[in-house]
Amino acid sequence: MRKTTLLAAAALLGSPGLTLAQNTPEENNPNVDAPFVRNIRADRPGQTITAQVLRAGRFQLETGFQRQFGGVGLAQSLSAATLRIGFLNSMELRVSQPYFHNGPSRMTDAGRVDSSGWAPVVVGSKFMLSPNYDTRTQVAVLVESAVPGTGSAGLRTTKWGPGGRLLVSEQLGQRFGLEANLGFSQRGLTAADMARGQFLGTLALNGPLGDKAGFFVEAYGYGREAFSTGATTGLYFRPTPAVRLDVTAGQALGGLAAGTATVGAGLTFKVGQ
Repeated sequence: MRKTTLLAAAALLGSPGLTLAQNTPEENNPNVDAPFVRNIRADRPGQTITAQVLRAGRFQLETGFQRQFGGVGLAQSLSAATLRIGFLNSMELRVSQPYFHNGPSRMTDAGRVDSSGWAPVVVGSKFMLSPNYDTRTQVAVLVESAVPGTGSAGLRTTKWGPGGRLLVSEQLGQRFGLEANLGFSQRGLTAADMARGQFLGTLALNGPLGDKAGFFVEAYGYGREAFSTGATTGLYFRPTPAVRLDVTAGQALGGLAAGTATVGAGLTFKVGQ
């Protein structure tokens, strides 16, 4: 009799009509309303890419202009745009393409070719490894590649250019954030191409300057046997929650690009929650 009563009680407690409501992991997260995770975050303007992955159904367009001068190379101006799309759960699709406004010309068998115009299209995906979107520590993996045969004649390539990064973000307090990237990229898919691949490391600090403005500072290095190093700093302003404006300045400090300076500005806006 006792066994029958216990089984009946277990059946009643397990029935859908008597199941106690439980919070989702996001509702249990005290960090869900922190400004650092709620404010718009962009993968520009420096070398560092944020570990934030867009929620499914959100679109974010990031555009910018940069002027490069000084150092051993020619002065160069470029524009770039990246479209980020929140896709499924914990996954983001991305496509980007820079445009070089000026560049040297070279002679080929087919005639003169200008090194200005559209660079190859880069497509990729970002995958969230964190348990949810609003954790204080966020970890993601980015994989992407330049697409052969795309871009202007003087800039397109015949090889895939794969690359990947580990992206880590650590929230400091409610509004500051430390972001780090560790990556590798190569031009081509062979073992020889891998042997010529480049490593990349970045570390950036973001923080507030009032309710709508903020700053960022960044240090980075890239290369293989000999590394080039540099720093970037800038300011950003959010006139509305869905729009961010930024200005930036950078300086290459060591390596082949030492002495090269950059200045730029950009606009980011998002659609969706």
